[in-house]
Amino acid sequence: MNLRSVTEILPETRVILRMDLDLPIENNQILDNERLRKSLETIKILLQKNCRILILGHRGRPEGREENLSLRPVYVELMSLLEPRGENLIESVFVDDMEKVKEIDLALGANQIVFLENLRFWEGEEKNEPEFLDKIKELCQFYVNDAFGVAHREHASIMLWQKMPAFYGLSFIEEVNKIEELVKNPQRPLTVILGGAKKDKLDYLEGLINLADRILIGGKLPILRQDSGIAGFDNEKVKMAELREDGLDLSERDIENFVATINSSKTIVWAGAMGFFEVENSKKGTVEIARALVNSQAVYKVIAGGDTSGAIRGLGLQEKIDYISSGGGAMLEFLTKRKLAAFNNDEE
Repeated sequence: MNLRSVTEILPETRVILRMDLDLPIENNQILDNERLRKSLETIKILLQKNCRILILGHRGRPEGREENLSLRPVYVELMSLLEPRGENLIESVFVDDMEKVKEIDLALGANQIVFLENLRFWEGEEKNEPEFLDKIKELCQFYVNDAFGVAHREHASIMLWQKMPAFYGLSFIEEVNKIEELVKNPQRPLTVILGGAKKDKLDYLEGLINLADRILIGGKLPILRQDSGIAGFDNEKVKMAELREDGLDLSERDIENFVATINSSKTIVWAGAMGFFEVENSKKGTVEIARALVNSQAVYKVIAGGDTSGAIRGLGLQEKIDYISSGGGAMLEFLTKRKLAAFNNDEE
């Protein structure tokens, strides 16, 4: 797929950069900044071109303005990554209100990077209201999407490609290319492992049955399937976890069965933790599946989503994974439908 790269943007222009800023934060401490690191090269290209960058993104699922979900700590972290020695050579500013258009305009004139507050503080973002970002859009010439993790969401900041000349960040393009490899010529058997607590993963089951040879389902999904009304659970390719009696983790039998399937796989795609991973006595399933994955003879191993990648990194196993995708839902959408809200498939 030929997506226009950020490298093609004209120098000395104003650019909206949509990033994936939804970082895990506890007590004002950022637990994992990998999503920022993935976009550093894209930002550096724009800075080298002497562009003015207006960074947009979201964090969490706020209902209105919730200061505990402010993007200010993410802004501070990004600048520390861009200037690790604290040189303060990059002029930047944080703007806490997207409706202050004049202030944003002046800030772009005086700074190389303008970082905007959490877009989800305003309902127009998730509702994709037609005029939500129009005034901000008029301040810039180009739009760059480097937020693959939300590329399947029809939200206002993701759909800006319909309203202005659009390009894609290096990380976004790499994600698309890596997933296309899975679709075009995977080594088989191909096993997909689904977990976590987001019921919408089950919506992809029919498409995954067409793609995969085996599908393992754990996490909270075996419980959620009971009121899902989705077909495909009785397909011979699908192996549904029985779960522990309390439903918070895989049972010992589940672990044994899942590991056996993993050990006979050539390609493995894993999205979603196998249990309530945050609690010590409910993380065994995730740990055992992670270890089986990295120790298997599979030639291509892909994981996706924040919880899964966090678990892998927490175990220090990330170097043994071939590719870590930043978005579980976006990856499943593209794997099964070959399209995303974030671009026009006519660009193929």
